[in-house]
Amino acid sequence: MKRESLAEKKDRAGKIFAALGKEYPNAGCELASWSTPFELAVATMLSAQCTDKRVNMVTPGLFKKYPSVAAFAEAGQEELEEVIRSTGFFRNKAKNIRALAARVRDEFGGELPSDFEVLVTLPGIGRKTAHLLVAEAFGGAGLVVDTHFIRLSNRLGFAQGTDARKVEDALAKVVPRERWSRWSHLMVFHGRRCCNARKPECGRCVIGGLCPAMTGVEGRRSKVEGQRSKVGGQGAKKGGKRG
Repeated sequence: MKRESLAEKKDRAGKIFAALGKEYPNAGCELASWSTPFELAVATMLSAQCTDKRVNMVTPGLFKKYPSVAAFAEAGQEELEEVIRSTGFFRNKAKNIRALAARVRDEFGGELPSDFEVLVTLPGIGRKTAHLLVAEAFGGAGLVVDTHFIRLSNRLGFAQGTDARKVEDALAKVVPRERWSRWSHLMVFHGRRCCNARKPECGRCVIGGLCPAMTGVEGRRSKVEGQRSKVGGQGAKKGGKRG
């Protein structure tokens, strides 16, 4: 079978987008307890190696205790650690949150900047978090490449390997920019609800006919299934948590 061209990949991605959109009409950010861009940044930082459910249990009390950027910047390290302890890796998270708050207070007048290239220079904010902030807090376009996104991108034959930047670059060529944010949410929803790491439920998958692992698109069945094992195993180690 001939290799799939970029135009064919774009067409297939469009069909996947439509099908998943119907399956998950309410797909969106599942970090619920935030009211400002800075609070979303904090919630996203807490979600590393932690479930959104746990983060949503912690953040209401956290944001009540520290109601402003200044309050976070002035928080004691040990005190903040105790408040966020249940999210895991609490020492490093507390350190990054305090450092981020201090930078935002001192350099940006207490307002988190909206520019992607500036965001990625701030403590605790990598490309994934910056894309999420641009998309959710500032209404822009963002490819939020977490473990679910990486796993599905491999299984769907749009990317190879687990390097987040390479996966991001590959999908940016296939998915129109105006669909980046919605696509990201659909990948996470489908990854959590059907195409999970250990045992993907291919029998009930609404995009099974568009998936190389099931259809052999561009003669890559065995290769994609190999990636399924490799990437699925990686996701399984993280227990379905955000990457």
